[in-house]
Amino acid sequence: METQGIALPVTVYHVERSDELDAFERIMAQCERRVLRVALRLLNNPQDAQDAAQEVFLRLYKHMGRLDAERGYEPWVFRVTVNVCRDMLRARVRVVALEETPEPAAPQPDAHRGMERAEQREMVRRALSRLGEKERTALVLRDVEGLSTREVAQILGTAEVTVRSQICSARLKLREFTGRMLRRHT
Repeated sequence: METQGIALPVTVYHVERSDELDAFERIMAQCERRVLRVALRLLNNPQDAQDAAQEVFLRLYKHMGRLDAERGYEPWVFRVTVNVCRDMLRARVRVVALEETPEPAAPQPDAHRGMERAEQREMVRRALSRLGEKERTALVLRDVEGLSTREVAQILGTAEVTVRSQICSARLKLREFTGRMLRRHT
C-alpha cells in the first residue's frame, strides 16, 4: 500500500510479523515437549519447568527477529531454555528437590518390570539433582537430548573441551551415586 509514492512501513511490518508468527508457531510445535523436558531435568520441579517453558516461548516470540535462519533454531531454543533455567535457579533461595511427575509409561505386561523402571527413573532424577548446574546442563543436553558436543558448547557459550570435562565428571558422579543407592538396596 502506497501513499504519495512512499511505501507504508506499517504494511511491511505486518507482513514481517506475520512471517515471524508463522515461524514461531512452527518452532513452538516442534520444540515444546523438548523445552519442557529439558527444563524439568534442569529444575527438578514440574511447576518450575512449566513456568520456565512459558518464559522460554515468551522470550523466543519477543526476539524472533534475532533468529539466524542459517544457524537453525534448535541451538537458539536450547540456549534460551538453559538461560531461563539458570535465571530461575539463581532466584531460588535454596534448592529443594520436589516430587517429579513421571512421564506416563507404556503399558507393561510385567508389573515388576514397570516398578523397576520407575525406581530407575527416580534414582536418575535424584542423581541428576545432586549434580552442579553446569554438569547437569551439559549432561542433559548431550546425553538426554542427544545434541553434539559442539552444539552443547555453542549453547552454553563454552569450549568443547569444557563440555567434555563437565560430561565426564557428571557421568562419574552419577555412577558413584547410583552405585551407592544400589548397594543400600541389596
